Amino acid sequence: MRAPTGQAKEILAALHRRIGTQKFNAWFKHGTSLLVQNGHVKLGAANMFIASWIERHFADAISAAAAEVTGRKLQLLINVDPDLSGRLRRRQLDAQAVLVARGRGGAARAAAVTTCRLQYRLEDFVTGPSNRLAYSAALEVARTGKAPYNPLFIHGGCGVGKTHLLQGICRAVAESPATRRCAWKYITAEQFTNQFVQAVRRKRTGEFHRSYRHLDLLAIDDVHFFAAKKATQQEFLHTFNAIDAAGKQVVMASDAHPKMLGQLTDQLVSRFLSGMVVRIDPPGRSTRMEILRRYAARLKVEVPPEVLTYIGEQIRGSVRELEGALVKLAAVAGLTGQQVSLEMAREALADHLVQTHGAVTLGDIETVVSAFFGITPADLHSSRRLHTVSLARAVAMYLARRHTRMSFPEIGRSMGKNHSSVVLAVQRVKKMLAENATCRWSTPAGPKAMRIKDLLALLNEQIG
Repeated sequence: MRAPTGQAKEILAALHRRIGTQKFNAWFKHGTSLLVQNGHVKLGAANMFIASWIERHFADAISAAAAEVTGRKLQLLINVDPDLSGRLRRRQLDAQAVLVARGRGGAARAAAVTTCRLQYRLEDFVTGPSNRLAYSAALEVARTGKAPYNPLFIHGGCGVGKTHLLQGICRAVAESPATRRCAWKYITAEQFTNQFVQAVRRKRTGEFHRSYRHLDLLAIDDVHFFAAKKATQQEFLHTFNAIDAAGKQVVMASDAHPKMLGQLTDQLVSRFLSGMVVRIDPPGRSTRMEILRRYAARLKVEVPPEVLTYIGEQIRGSVRELEGALVKLAAVAGLTGQQVSLEMAREALADHLVQTHGAVTLGDIETVVSAFFGITPADLHSSRRLHTVSLARAVAMYLARRHTRMSFPEIGRSMGKNHSSVVLAVQRVKKMLAENATCRWSTPAGPKAMRIKDLLALLNEQIG
């Protein structure tokens, strides 16, 4: 971590006390930065995976720590800062992989989470060709609490708005007079898993069933987390069937299409496909420009139109990357006391644009590959050498070279590897292609095999 000063240092100390040494060292000690400025807490993360994980698991703890130190509520902004990628440590990456695999993240296993905080509203969602169908489907559920399709399954890469839609649906249902009395719940698949495990251990499965199976609306995020968890998958299948049989609604979000989620049972995949499956792609140019204008207003930063145009044309990935670029510009302007200018944007965002230029980002690739193999992005970043992880990592590196402008060293820094590791991984995949080799990997359901050519074709289709 960059050496923090003043209130930022105190907030980090308070956060350390709240979440404990293990989690703090794994997620915050290196590869993040923290700045307190203009009524905001601005946290930078080394890559999209870490930014997403911190946002979903530690946002409340960071906000609470900031309030403890400053005595007031500050808005939390989390963005990706590629400059931090070189600060990650191998032991830290391995610790992240272990924590994700155990499903511990930022919340204790024993916590009986009812709902996550709802940060988003549907009316704040910026629509465009890439997300209009998903937004329309979400509106249909929000208006009545029930759509003609069940479930509604939204999928797409990190930072494209899936969580925004799920939380927006729940908020609309909670606030509308027509649906206010509906029993609803927004929860992540990780939290569902943790609650189920605790219910089994405490012999309270009946209580667990009652808390879910009588809901009018269940919105469950990060469904890909169910991979390799057979007992939880079976429980969720029963939960889904009970809600569906009662004529109620289930809405889900995932990093990948149901068919691309590795280590899920055929029964569960079949149920997911029985409703409406809709994909959200990265935003188009006009959508990106509107997102930038709204976010600049939210940050209360005056950004000239030519700077917004520059960012919108250069960054074509996720919404979070667009927001991250603006946060970085705002921080630079605040630290230097200068007005935001095109020259400042070009200089401040040079490294950022190298890693985000193009329609596909490394974060998109990691999301699709890890979901397909039933592992996590944290596994790709770790030093684990299990065959499945090694194969997935090599495929991700190969696809990164094909779909992005990132160099071997840049890919290595982002994934916690060195230059030679990336070169060898890409050569390995190229050799397999030349030999028309068959990939083999293990899953809890048994071994799987697929020709490398077919495997890459599936992943390329998903990546877009």
